[in-house]
Amino acid sequence: MELSAALLVWRRRDGRPEFLLAHPGGPIWRNRDAGAWSIPKGLVEPGEDMRAAALREFAEETGIAPPTGLTPLAPCLIRRGKTVAAWLGRADLDLSAARYGLFEMEWPPRSGQRARFPEVDRLAYFRLEEALAKLSPGQHPILREAAGRLGA
Repeated sequence: MELSAALLVWRRRDGRPEFLLAHPGGPIWRNRDAGAWSIPKGLVEPGEDMRAAALREFAEETGIAPPTGLTPLAPCLIRRGKTVAAWLGRADLDLSAARYGLFEMEWPPRSGQRARFPEVDRLAYFRLEEALAKLSPGQHPILREAAGRLGA
């Protein structure tokens, strides 16, 4: 089973919570929006504490220091064989400070050439309704639980 750890950051604006989502970088995701965004997350290393992994992955993917004072959310099976353990943290982050980590892949396909792309190409806060439209459907239970805890 593959285990990922995620950090769902939220802030309150005009009395309502907004949730921070990440749009995946790279050419495959460039023109996709609805259902393409994600909660910042990544794989848990063998023997690594899951909360520590969520903090590490958030910092690696965004280049922004993660918030403290995290609340655990229920683990979520997002597809066969992959579970996400998530935490909820409150912070109104300066998104202009983001510095995205890089990944490498063959591009163009079947060319034999390797290219580097940002893991994330943009971050944004969204109110619940818009966040649900943007977020990958497998991660909806995480967002819905967070919203419920916040009374949204």
